[in-house]
Amino acid sequence: MSRNATAELGPMPLWDLTDFYAGPDSAELQADLSSATAAVQAFETAYKGKIAGSDGATLAKAIGEYEALQDSLGRIGCYAQLLYAGDMADAKISQFQQTIRERLSDITTGLIFFTLEINRLEDDDLEQRLAASPALAHYRPWLRDVRAYRPHELSDELEKLLHEKSVTGRAAWNRLFDETVSSLSFEVGGETMNLEQALHQLSEPDGAQRQRAAKAIGTVLGDNSRQFALIMNTLIKDKETEDRWRHYAKPEDSRHLANQVEGEVVDALRQAVIAAYPRLSHRYYKMKAGWFGKDAIPYWDRNAPLPGADEKIYRFEEARDIVLDAYGRFSPDLAALGSRFFDNAWIDAPVRPGKSPGAFAHPTVPSVHPYLLLNYQGRTRDVMTLAHELGHGVHQLLAAPQGALMADTPLTLAETASVFGEQLTFRAILGQETDPARRKHMLASKVEDMINTVVRQTAFYDFELRLHNERRQGEMTAERIGEIWLAVQSESLGPAIRFEDEYRHFWSYISHFIHVPFYVYAYAFGDCLVNSLYAVYQQAEEGFQAKYFEMLKAGGTLQHKELLAPFGLDASHPDFWQKGLGVIESFIDELETLG
Repeated sequence: MSRNATAELGPMPLWDLTDFYAGPDSAELQADLSSATAAVQAFETAYKGKIAGSDGATLAKAIGEYEALQDSLGRIGCYAQLLYAGDMADAKISQFQQTIRERLSDITTGLIFFTLEINRLEDDDLEQRLAASPALAHYRPWLRDVRAYRPHELSDELEKLLHEKSVTGRAAWNRLFDETVSSLSFEVGGETMNLEQALHQLSEPDGAQRQRAAKAIGTVLGDNSRQFALIMNTLIKDKETEDRWRHYAKPEDSRHLANQVEGEVVDALRQAVIAAYPRLSHRYYKMKAGWFGKDAIPYWDRNAPLPGADEKIYRFEEARDIVLDAYGRFSPDLAALGSRFFDNAWIDAPVRPGKSPGAFAHPTVPSVHPYLLLNYQGRTRDVMTLAHELGHGVHQLLAAPQGALMADTPLTLAETASVFGEQLTFRAILGQETDPARRKHMLASKVEDMINTVVRQTAFYDFELRLHNERRQGEMTAERIGEIWLAVQSESLGPAIRFEDEYRHFWSYISHFIHVPFYVYAYAFGDCLVNSLYAVYQQAEEGFQAKYFEMLKAGGTLQHKELLAPFGLDASHPDFWQKGLGVIESFIDELETLG
């Protein structure tokens, strides 16, 4: 395995993308593009205009061929995307990724007719075919999800136009954002850093270093604020235009549909979290300010280690062992699946210039395997991030047998295995810690992570709602976006956090706003859901592990009510979110007793 090491963190893995192709110039890649072009043309010739007259067996055969095409085309696109994430600053890689995106857009134009024709079938007609063909019945969950879009589809010609223009529309603005962020550099204490490294400084023990980093981030983001505001304004307007044509009543409605969750359920989550701000974030940060001997702390101290805390730095191999051991205590099978990511070159861990910031688990396609991207820097939070992304990866491995059309899990449930993996890992580390000061520090860090996941992501969702609704009245200046950001942050974090003017620009580096509007509530949904799920596990319910594995294996075949029913949970019940929020509150209660 190719590895990258630092003296403090030890050897760290780099991913090996040759499981896709030998390189961007690979003859196999070019051959796959050519064969995919021919296969799509043959598919279009065989089925276009004929779905209405096909029987159940023929329709099942067509869906099977369509699924195979999605896997082969996805393989090409995922390779380009992961190669780009590894080094966004490389002009040749950027060119390659854009070229592949354009080629795939051209090729897949020939597939647009298929789901449109399926959605023109009457319900009774489709049910008769499903009843007559077991092969077609296999795809019932996929047909359910495809047909949910019936009220929002346009004509064939308009759908083709939007598809073809996407590479020079939203996708191009996404690329501009990514390359702008990856090119930024920050001078912090005489050292030049990328964004990920600068953000990492906000958790440094040295308060002066945290302040320097915060000021540098705010200054650089402020210098680029007009460009970020232009990108945001353009993408929101683009979404509004398409939403209007597709008859979505609210900006967030398309996300709810994609997540297979009712808007009322998300609204209940949002309202429950907002109502809990005073007893969660406001209360905690007042306590933290007291630990610092102040009535309020500056925003750069929000994630600071507690005064006098001696935070351990974990070598990557230590982090691996901690996470796999925690997974193994829950289920040896879970740890065995997780081990595959370390035994193979499926993880890219070290920080480096040009690399995508943050962390993610990419499911790729069922015929390959997931890959994990980290920016590992050795803190407890980095260990938790490893546990989180590994949970995604294990989930994706378990769901892969559902196939290219049904393996993907709705975002509201996609965070289940990741947050559950975090919870297992945190409980394991906390259970082994006997030093009261370190235990307090770890508990505080966990509370902060949960606030970041539940409170902060809900506030992000509220920020997006306000932006998208106000944008309908006209373009917003960078200053106005900053005002909305500061207002939402003040409301959510409370009076014990003091903001300074440059913090108004901190919204601009958050990629979810750009790439996946309204994605962020999925984190809060997942965290509260897992808190309730973990409570069931702690009650030692017989057969929990087996039910948990079946839930992950389901992929996108079942919706949240069906997946949670075996555990006696129901996200649509008014009390559901209070249970999840109560777990966070109980941790804060424990911190109060520690003084």
